Amino acid sequence: MGEKDIAEKVLEDYNDVFADIVNVLLFQGEQIVRPEQLEDKTLRSSYKADGKLREIVRDVGKNWNQDTIRIACLGIENQTDSDADMPLRVISYDGAEYRAQLIRDISSQDGGDGDIISTKKRRDIKRYPVVTLVLYFGYEKPWSSSKSLLDRLTVSDALKPYVQDYRINVFEIAYLTPEQVKLFQSDFRIVADYFVQKRLNHEYKPSPQKMKHVHAVLQMMSIMTGDHRFEDAYNDAIRKEELNMCEVLDRVEKKGYDAGRIAGKIAGKIDVFYHELGMSVSEIAEKLTMTESEVQKILDESE
Repeated sequence: MGEKDIAEKVLEDYNDVFADIVNVLLFQGEQIVRPEQLEDKTLRSSYKADGKLREIVRDVGKNWNQDTIRIACLGIENQTDSDADMPLRVISYDGAEYRAQLIRDISSQDGGDGDIISTKKRRDIKRYPVVTLVLYFGYEKPWSSSKSLLDRLTVSDALKPYVQDYRINVFEIAYLTPEQVKLFQSDFRIVADYFVQKRLNHEYKPSPQKMKHVHAVLQMMSIMTGDHRFEDAYNDAIRKEELNMCEVLDRVEKKGYDAGRIAGKIAGKIDVFYHELGMSVSEIAEKLTMTESEVQKILDESE
């Protein structure tokens, strides 16, 4: 898993954020899932194909336990573009979770040999559901790809009644209403608010809401928007435990202003050295500890 993939999932992996996303998107803001009921689960599962062992990796997954009984496995998948094969991907993730329920825990009291539990014993074992949420962050256009397995497959009319469908849960974050955004209680409200504002107004007016997981929010914003100034503002700032997006963007603007002012001073010096003092490009580069190509580029841009 690459650094980019990891960075975009850090925020959602916090239990308070994960629970908040599930409560708003599945239960209309009712506090059904509590952070303390969630536990991290293994995101990797393996299968064999073409004689080789292959791996399936879910973005973010949690086991939801209530009153010490596991009742669900919840997973989140992030998308910035519509993916036609998303139904196939989700069914593979969910299928791996259901298959795992058929495999006996090696630490079980029945001997611990890792074999499949007998049919008779399986009758008394409670099975739990698997729910996957696909979060789509595109704001320029709605999700346009398949939302079910049958939508993706080419199936004849004669065969179609016998092919089982599989519907996926796509939540278009930028297309939530402002009222829905207000239901979020965690840092995810800031993320959702950004994408909704970009869709509605094509610009962003920051919220005064304090961020609990500052670095994770800015990492996710940086990855999802392609604007690395969000993370740069954090890295360059004094690392407070809490910031709001107003403070972050103020620092972004100040950094841009400072960088522009410094660039302007350098360009002014180069102009004086070259045009008034008659220094060569190589002499200017040596004096300012720059490369000749950098000096030449500034001279070309000033003409």
